[in-house]
Amino acid sequence: MFRLLRKTPKAVLTNTSLYNEHSFYNAFVRDVKRAQSVVVIESPFLTEKRALYFAGLFNKLTRKGVKIRVNTRDPRHHDKLLEIQAWKSIRILRDNGVKVYFFNDMRHRKLAIIDGQILWEGSLNILSQVLSREIMRRTNSVELAHQMIQFTKINNRFW
Repeated sequence: MFRLLRKTPKAVLTNTSLYNEHSFYNAFVRDVKRAQSVVVIESPFLTEKRALYFAGLFNKLTRKGVKIRVNTRDPRHHDKLLEIQAWKSIRILRDNGVKVYFFNDMRHRKLAIIDGQILWEGSLNILSQVLSREIMRRTNSVELAHQMIQFTKINNRFW
């Protein structure tokens, strides 16, 4: 990883900003609203409240042709209460044009990539955060977004 950082131009590394659980959603929604082609979100947990929060925006974008994909844990890997929340959330997301993919690898990554250029990464579960203290980093860099796509293989499934 450090070898990659040494090869990365300084301008790419400095085009970042930090957000907490209070400042994240306004900035993230602003980025999502500007999406032109693809939004990919990895959130291991889903809640009905957060799905409803994004439903209208996701619906508007998918009708304009923006592809929205959510990678999440298989709901059957959660305890009963979280499983019920996940299934309700999945229904809401799918009803609004979002492709939702389940993974059995107990993933815990929290990230989003918008148009292969804006990378959000950190500790905040984008589609379920409620009360916890969190941090997210926003990076505007095609190079670093692509690096994350390659490293995580986030697009390994077909649309």
